[in-house]
Amino acid sequence: RLGMNIVAQTTHLGDRPHIADLIGTVKIMLDAYSEGRIDRLFLMFNDFHNTMSQEPHIETLLPVVPMDAEDLQDHWDYIYEPGSRELLDGVLMRYIEARVYRGALENIASEQAARMVAMKAATDNAGEIINDLQLIYNKARQAAITQEISEIVGGAAAV
Repeated sequence: RLGMNIVAQTTHLGDRPHIADLIGTVKIMLDAYSEGRIDRLFLMFNDFHNTMSQEPHIETLLPVVPMDAEDLQDHWDYIYEPGSRELLDGVLMRYIEARVYRGALENIASEQAARMVAMKAATDNAGEIINDLQLIYNKARQAAITQEISEIVGGAAAV
């Protein structure tokens, strides 16, 4: 709808997904970003708050928003081995994998909550229908018994 292309997707994860199921999709996305085929990477999922509240959420994964200079002024500067660039590439891959995995888990939790609420509503509705039908049945039965008694009394009075 928004004119964006879906570059990769993973479906049929089941109720207990493993992060390994998502690594291939994440690699495709990161390769497309590093090759310049995409300039931004978004993750869309249903954010689970509680059983009654889940809301669609769009999260920007790449480019990573840098911290403000004032937030960095009290931080230490470290020397990284083998190098900060190599370390950052590895950490970034794991970070994106973790964010995508979190999105998948949030989606599954939201789906299960929606199913649970729908089933509860259906059960409650079925209970109300059963009560209504029981009342209709009892009224019909009572009317039939009253009719029979009236006929018996009418027949006895005629004799």
